Amino acid sequence: MTKSIKLLGISNAIVDVLSHVDEEFLAKIGAPPGSMTLIDEDRAHEIYDLMGPATEMSGGSVANTVAGFANLGGAAAYIGRVNNDQLGEIFVHDMNSLGVDVRLLPTPAKSPTARCHVLISSDGQRTMQTYLGACTELSVSDVTNETVREPTVILLEGYVWDIAEGPALAEKAIEIAESNGSKVALSLSDSFCVERHRDSFHDAVKNGVDIVVADEDEVNALLQTDNFDDTMKALDDYDNLFAITRSEKGSVIVHGDETVVQSASPVEKIVDTTGAGDAYTAGFLYGWTHGKSLKESAELGTFCATRVIQQVGGRIERGLLDSFQK
Repeated sequence: MTKSIKLLGISNAIVDVLSHVDEEFLAKIGAPPGSMTLIDEDRAHEIYDLMGPATEMSGGSVANTVAGFANLGGAAAYIGRVNNDQLGEIFVHDMNSLGVDVRLLPTPAKSPTARCHVLISSDGQRTMQTYLGACTELSVSDVTNETVREPTVILLEGYVWDIAEGPALAEKAIEIAESNGSKVALSLSDSFCVERHRDSFHDAVKNGVDIVVADEDEVNALLQTDNFDDTMKALDDYDNLFAITRSEKGSVIVHGDETVVQSASPVEKIVDTTGAGDAYTAGFLYGWTHGKSLKESAELGTFCATRVIQQVGGRIERGLLDSFQK
């Protein structure tokens, strides 16, 4: 039976609040240019009140991948926790407008909806002030046969492991996938996240995760290797599909005896690298879930990432697939 939903993402639901600022604004709030700082609720309100005109849209790593996947034309769904406040409604409305089936509607939470204040300088650099809020209230009870159903792939975010019930809800998602024939993909999020949860990640990779999407540093941290050559040797012991991005060196896909080396595409000017990995994941999984070869999927992932780093904002725009030529 053909599964109607190709990709279901489970992750931290965050609203990106994007605004153009100058150096004086960053100095005023004490934010080092290019930094990412976790802030509390009071600080979030303070910065929001100081900001000028802003664009508000659904965000978070896996949510960006799901949004990009949908804009490529893929059938997508999403599980993440938002409060029934203004930003929670914005998150759900934005995802719905892309055709994403949001499985958890805004409901009362202990904290306001998570937000990331994305402060964009004139040179395109992003400084981020992030309040996690309600997204950390995602729980095991939110991951059920009714909310998950039968997607082709379930994409889990590494940051989910930072949530109190994160490891348990990830295990629940894997159990449901095994029972309904879905595949499980894991985005490792960042190397520090891998270091925090390395043993749990590794156990998941060995027992239930089918696809690992990550950059080189994250995979090195997962496998506890010192360099990429050692990582490639270590992968001989794994049956999983690994899609590994390497910035200007392109990407490498490894699955069993098959290895695909995909070159990076030339870029005249890099505007903003934020979201490049999310875009690559969207393109790669779109190709893979639609019957493309690993090589074709890697080419599409590279194409999406290349387009995203030449614009402000990490979202794949609708219709991008129309201009893709192998």
